[in-house]
Order: sequence, then structure tokens, then C-alpha cells
Amino acid sequence: MMKQNNNLSAKYRYLFFDLDGTVTDPMQGITRSVDYALNHFGIVVNDLRELCPFIGPPLKDSFMEFYQFTEIQAEEAVKKYRERYSETGLYENEVYPGIAELLEKARQQGYQLMMATSKPDVFARLILEHFHLDGCFSFVGGSGLGGSRHTKAEVIEYVLHENGITDLNRVVMIGDRKHDIIGAKAVGIDSIGVLYGYGDREELTKAGADYIVEDIADLGELLLK
Repeated sequence: MMKQNNNLSAKYRYLFFDLDGTVTDPMQGITRSVDYALNHFGIVVNDLRELCPFIGPPLKDSFMEFYQFTEIQAEEAVKKYRERYSETGLYENEVYPGIAELLEKARQQGYQLMMATSKPDVFARLILEHFHLDGCFSFVGGSGLGGSRHTKAEVIEYVLHENGITDLNRVVMIGDRKHDIIGAKAVGIDSIGVLYGYGDREELTKAGADYIVEDIADLGELLLK
């Protein structure tokens, strides 16, 4: 059941943010890089918007789910994806209007902001630095290039462990897809689903989000003093 949307500034200390679809809109970079990988297998996609479901979940899982790749094929597809993404795709990205101001206000109000993304943390750091958002985050946690921390729950657990956070009642995960919400529930922390990204209300509700907000203004109203 959805919790009442009262201001939460007194409840949480640690804000864990997803990256893709929550802090930045990565549509162009991700879909073009997925298209590049699919072309390697002779698959042609006429409309890149068909590839938007790749935004958020672990890439390997998406290749297996959406194109019925075997595990070996999916691993090869991820390698091809990264050929393009590491050079070009990660910069084909836009910061959502208003998110930089929200992050800075949250930091100034005493929150500890940390990144918890399914994207490899090396790419996440480069993106945050590129958009001058790295100063807002005290820690950036993501998956490993070699396949470690494959699920969002594993990423969240990693961020908690590396920062010595034991009071889970003071932590909330903020993300736009069901994987963010499911990962948070698996670890035992609350979650906020955002509707300005790539998940819809039905997806976030079914996953069990504790709070759902329409836009960045609503997220600020929920969190900031």
C-alpha cells in the first residue's frame, strides 16, 4: 500500500539515486548503443523508441528477455554495446531539468546522496563528472564491468556495506523502474518511484513502491524542508 506523501525530510538521511531515467535521460545513448549491438547479430531496428525498455534493467537480462539471446550471445551483445557506449553513448545524455537544483538543495539540507545504478560504476562516474553532478554524491555504486553486482539489490547492498550504513530505516531508494523498487524491498529499505522516467505508475505500484511522484517538483516537495 502506498504510504501517505507527507514531507520526509525528518525521516531519511541517505538518498540512494538511480541514474538512468532518474537523474539523466539516457535515451539516445542507450538505444543507439543497443542498436549497434543488435546490428552485429544482423538484427535491424527501424525505430529506436522500440529499444526504450532497455533503459533501467541490467543489459544482459534485457538482451535475453527481449531478443531471446542465449547467455553467451547476451554477454557478446553487452561487449558490442560497450564498444559504442564507452566512447560515444554515455555522453548522448541529458540531465532532467530541475534535478541538479534538487540534488544540491538536498545535499545542503544534510542528506547524504549516493548513486545506486545498474550501470557499471566507471561509466556512472564519467557521466556525473561530465555533467558536473559528481560533487553532489558522496559515493557512486554500480555494477562491475566483469558482471559483479548484477542485480539492483546487490548494488544497493554494496552501497550500504561500503558506507557502513546499518540503520535501514534512514535510507530510501529513488528510481524510475520496477528493478529499483524490487531491489529496495529485497534489501529492506523504502523506495520512491518517479514517473518522469521510463516506468509507469502500474509498474511501480505492482513492484511495491512506498511513494510515487509525478515529477521532480513533487520529489522536492516530498523530500526537502
